[in-house]
Amino acid sequence: MRITKLLVASLAVLALVAAACGDDEDDAAEAPAATTAAPAVEEEPMAEEEPMAEEEPMAEEEPMAEEEPMAEEDMAMEMSFDVDAALDADLDNCAAPPTGDPFIIGFAADLSEVGGFADIPISEAGGYYVSLINCAGGVGGHPVAFIIEDVQGDPEVSQRATADLLDAGAHVILGPPFADTGDAVLQTVNASRAVIFVASTEPVLPDPSIYSFMTTFSDTQQAEAAAQFAIDNGITRAITFSSEGPYFGYNPETFAAKFEELGGELVLDVSYVPFEDFDFASHANEVAGVADGTEILYTAMIAPQLDALRGAIEERGIDSITYFGADAFGVSGITVIDNNEGVYWTDHGFGTDGNRYERLNDGLAAMGMPSEAPGFAALAGDAITVAIQGFIDAGSTDPLAIAEAISQLTGVEAVTDTIGYAGTDGTPDTPVYILQIVNGETTLAARM
Repeated sequence: MRITKLLVASLAVLALVAAACGDDEDDAAEAPAATTAAPAVEEEPMAEEEPMAEEEPMAEEEPMAEEEPMAEEDMAMEMSFDVDAALDADLDNCAAPPTGDPFIIGFAADLSEVGGFADIPISEAGGYYVSLINCAGGVGGHPVAFIIEDVQGDPEVSQRATADLLDAGAHVILGPPFADTGDAVLQTVNASRAVIFVASTEPVLPDPSIYSFMTTFSDTQQAEAAAQFAIDNGITRAITFSSEGPYFGYNPETFAAKFEELGGELVLDVSYVPFEDFDFASHANEVAGVADGTEILYTAMIAPQLDALRGAIEERGIDSITYFGADAFGVSGITVIDNNEGVYWTDHGFGTDGNRYERLNDGLAAMGMPSEAPGFAALAGDAITVAIQGFIDAGSTDPLAIAEAISQLTGVEAVTDTIGYAGTDGTPDTPVYILQIVNGETTLAARM
């Protein structure tokens, strides 16, 4: 239902884009006529008086034709983007529609059961954010178009969806959350423009040499931040729950390595099946065999699984363990499960005191689309802001110029925080937020 509404909104934006393109084509058709008329002035000696009288007005108009590209370039170089002005836009009282050349952002989104937990809220928030931007006048008079193609969690479909976005003229591509479909997007784009992975934290994806960037921190950063936080708070014993492979295995492994490097002790690693295991009786027995209650239990599992696991452990009389998860907690319902008091997790921002994160999510709620993953909704704003800033800095719609400009960004004021890529491996220099449930409310425990 929400995606259908979003696609209708996207079509409305595309209609605006089509109108803008039509206006530009008409202008382009007029400019060559003035330019090709110029040689008639040079041939004036062949017809001394009559041609002079006829062609003199053309000679006067000639500088206007020559200067028109300069005026466009000046406008591009003077473009700016105000995130706050966009977030404060009133969709019932918009500025005049932007009529410049469109800036097109394509999203190769995974709307399947596997990736939809991230990319559905990102798609909704992205469409809403773009509507605000265009309502506020676009970017220097240029409309922003947001086109979504569903990769369906399938690498082959990802290639076709990405090709469709390229055919649609996307200047920047936003990518899906996982490496298999992400790699397919990168192969199809073939370094022809920037690919910005909105929700992915997989450290194998960013590579500025092929213009591949992430919007947020990597798994390495969030796992190491969790380990540092534990040590800083006097916790010296750890238990991890892991599953072999990326994310569900990589995060606990990275956490354990950093935790031990900082002087902590890993006393147990327990294997489980992500999304499937909910009977944790045997797992809880393993924990009960080693735990003294002072441990941190770190995992990248989804929130409903933690609910079941914690219940099983507490049934065995162990109720003082500190539970800490990766950003999967925030997107899979940590705020609504029954047994969430005191739980920590790493996330992408925090809404407070009317900041941008809060205003974007409040705006979505007011539109009848409250996000079940507010951190990921805010990342949509970050990725789109980064793409726009690359467009502004490039002063051009040339995809390679935009990609190169993105690679050099520093201190971009986005929705969750500031973002920059200069001197990085394509992972932005953005902070890790550590959130905690306290008295049933989400609170900010640390910003690292």
